[in-house]
Amino acid sequence: MATRMVELLTPALTRHHDDGTGATYLDGTLGAGGHTELVAETFPGVAIIGIDRDENALELARDRLSAFGDRITFVHERYDAVAEALRQAGAESYDAGLFDLGVSSMQLDQPERGFAYSVDAPLDMRMNPSDDLTAADVLNTYSHGEIARVLSEFGDERFAGKIASAIVRERETEPFTTSGRLVELLYRAIPAATRRTGGHPAKRTFQALRIEVNSELTSLRNALPAALDNLAVGGRLAIMSYQSLEDKIVKREFVARTTSTSPRGLPVDLPGTAPEFELITRGAERASDAEIEQNPRSASVRVRAVERIARRNP
Repeated sequence: MATRMVELLTPALTRHHDDGTGATYLDGTLGAGGHTELVAETFPGVAIIGIDRDENALELARDRLSAFGDRITFVHERYDAVAEALRQAGAESYDAGLFDLGVSSMQLDQPERGFAYSVDAPLDMRMNPSDDLTAADVLNTYSHGEIARVLSEFGDERFAGKIASAIVRERETEPFTTSGRLVELLYRAIPAATRRTGGHPAKRTFQALRIEVNSELTSLRNALPAALDNLAVGGRLAIMSYQSLEDKIVKREFVARTTSTSPRGLPVDLPGTAPEFELITRGAERASDAEIEQNPRSASVRVRAVERIARRNP
């Protein structure tokens, strides 16, 4: 949905500041640089800050975006480190931002990273390979209750307790190291009737493990206030979510930021209570049929975007 993202952000990307400088674009989830490449090509005057927690992704992006030279500042951080990224780029704020959440296509396509359940690979799932916790660590060291909580809370897995029992029993024989053994366990633990109608039996468990390993929801809860607080007036922020837990967090934050805090029933907002942001998407936008046909991974995407319309006096 790169083209749609650019459409949503164009009013902010075409801004010019009083000092004559152009807009600043913040890509909080740079990945291999696809979205940023389109922005850089379409808006030659835009300065770009690209954040990613994955050093491998940053190296690929640096190579892909090398033609744009010093227009781009690459930052090796989680996307909740917005203030630090701006500091490294020498910017006080940014005008247009995009967060493309979840695991990237690039990471899914690297079997050795362990994100995909379709191949037998090490149970890693770290977006930043320098982090300590792996999916194997979760399976081999968490208690039954902790594993069940992760699978239920982050994967909405109906059979979380049953799967956790099977994992604890299996790891006593031999620790988990590769995804193939976990997938086999899931086929045995999940009833056949559910397997026939509920999609791949490993999908929910792998999602839950990935979210736990990378503290994804904590990062998102921290990132949204940081991104909104550092957005310039007239700037826009778009978020692409791929599962309901992410989208609920985004929706809740956006609703709070676009709602007056004045008591209901007053004809005007009290001083200091008017919202600083307004929604520029109606609900959550979904990918078109044509987009899904071209890129099946876009089928689950939900897009929400806001514009900053004011800044309250401190």
